[in-house]
Amino acid sequence: MVTAAVHGDEYEGIEAIPHIYSQIQPAALRGTLVMVPICNMAAYEAAQRSSPIDGLNLARVFPGDAKGTITQRIAYWIREKLLSRADFYIDLHSGGVAYDIPTLIGYIHDEGMLGQASLAGAKAFGAPILWGHPLPMAPGRTVSAATDLGVPSLYTEGPGGGYARPDDVACFMQGVRNVLHHLGMLEGAPQPRRMTHHLFGDGNLDSVIDATEAGYFRATVELLSEVKTGQKLGVVQDLFGQPQQEVIADQEGVVIMLRRLHRVQVGDGLVHITGRIA
Repeated sequence: MVTAAVHGDEYEGIEAIPHIYSQIQPAALRGTLVMVPICNMAAYEAAQRSSPIDGLNLARVFPGDAKGTITQRIAYWIREKLLSRADFYIDLHSGGVAYDIPTLIGYIHDEGMLGQASLAGAKAFGAPILWGHPLPMAPGRTVSAATDLGVPSLYTEGPGGGYARPDDVACFMQGVRNVLHHLGMLEGAPQPRRMTHHLFGDGNLDSVIDATEAGYFRATVELLSEVKTGQKLGVVQDLFGQPQQEVIADQEGVVIMLRRLHRVQVGDGLVHITGRIA
C-alpha cells in the first residue's frame, strides 16, 4: 500500500504515484498494489497542510473515528479498509510549504521482526538519507497505525516548498519500485541511490525548537549541519531587524528540519535536531 497527500501541500507523492501506476504492467505484478495519490482532498484543494473543513491534521488523528469529523472519518476508513489488509506500507510525505527537510526514507528502528522488515525495506527504497525511529512511534500517524496493526512501514520526506522537484519525484518513483522488487512483487533487484547519512531519533516533528517570539526567522545553519549543544542556529527579529529570540541548539546532532517560511508566530517549529547512526 502506498499513499500520498495525507497533507494537502505535499506534492511529490501526488506526482509520483500516477507515474508508478503507468509503468507497471499488471501481468508482471505478483500480489496486489494499492496506491492512493490524494488521501486528504479537502486539504489538497485548499493547498494547505490540514483540512479547512475541521482544521484537523490527518496525520495526527489515526486510528480515526467512524462517527467523527471528516478528517477523523478519513483516517478510520484508511485504517479499516486499506491498512488492515496491507503487508507493507509506504507513506509519501515532504516538508510542505512551511518546512525544509532533506530527501529521506524513515523507518522503524527495532530488533523485532517489524523493525527488521522496515529497515530492509528502507535500504531497498534507497533514498540518500535513512532515518530510524525507535518504538513506540508517536501516536496519530499513518505509520503508527500501521505499526499497531503489525504492518511494516516506511515514510518519505523531502524539501517540499509548495513544489515537487523532479529529482525527488524520481527518487520516490524508483524507491517504490525498489521496494516492489525487494518484496518479490516485481522481477529484478532494487537499484537504490547511494546513502549519505544514516540518522536516528524519535522523528517527532511536533517536538522541535519553537519560536518563543513572533517575528522574522533567519536560520544561520543549513540542513544536515552537525551542531553542538548551545550553538546558535538562527534568530527571530522584529521588523526593525532587532533580535527578539536567539535560537539555540538544545542537543548535539544533525539538523534534519528547518522552518522555510520566515514569518513566524509564537509556537511555530523552527529547527529539529536528530542523532546519527553512521
